[in-house]
Amino acid sequence: MRWSGRRASTNVEDRRGIRFKGAGGIGIGTIVLALIAIYFGQDPSVVLQSVQPSRQQAEQVPYEETAEEAQLREFVSVVLADTEDTWHAIFASAGGTYREPTLVLFSGAVESACGFAQAAVGPFYCPGDERVYIDLSFYHDLQSRFGAPGDTAQAYVIAHEVGHHVQTLLGISEQNMAARRRASEAEANALSVRQELQADCFAGLWAHHADRSRQLLETGDLEEALNAASAIGDDRLQQRSRGYVAPESFTHGTSEQRMRWFKRGFESGDVNQCDTFARDVDA
Repeated sequence: MRWSGRRASTNVEDRRGIRFKGAGGIGIGTIVLALIAIYFGQDPSVVLQSVQPSRQQAEQVPYEETAEEAQLREFVSVVLADTEDTWHAIFASAGGTYREPTLVLFSGAVESACGFAQAAVGPFYCPGDERVYIDLSFYHDLQSRFGAPGDTAQAYVIAHEVGHHVQTLLGISEQNMAARRRASEAEANALSVRQELQADCFAGLWAHHADRSRQLLETGDLEEALNAASAIGDDRLQQRSRGYVAPESFTHGTSEQRMRWFKRGFESGDVNQCDTFARDVDA
């Protein structure tokens, strides 16, 4: 990606160095549940608010970032700024106004309006405070655990979470959450899949505009993003962790679905093509 030297967003809140006393209150079982439930964007309040311990006591300690962390901080700030440019233009074209989210950098654990979270749950978006949360150490996992290296794979993570913010602004998240509460477990999972695939399509939409309008992408970048989408498909993750797949428990979509919907957004550049709730997600 051609990101160096580009505008950085001012909507970045750095909470690294904040430590919580008694942060071990969430056990490994909860972390596993959270990994399954909210990796790459599902509303974390479903898991976190039901199990969070009493409010953590926080203390600020000096935080010394490495040169690699400094570069990643700059990188995510630039990517966030580029998503702002994309969504401002899209909302304006429809006669609306885009409200920018805040990206929170944290280390180890963080308090959000959706509850207390440890880094093991991965990046997430909280609709309660309209913030994207990420511990930059996740990018090591993205490469080593998920086999998705590259800066465009890293940008995909941010663009997907911002996609959930767009869903919040459009009222989609609230409507879908209400529908899931009335649905059976299998139906609720299917609705979750549609919401996640739409966020993937929105991420592809960002990539389209970043490439066409600002020439941010280079040769091979699209493949990096598609590889990242494939790497975190429900079928691939379940096969790896369980040795088998259970389609009725999918909450994010298969690798093939995630790649297809990212690519749909990338190729069309049209937000109307991302309506996963009105379309066959396998078409």
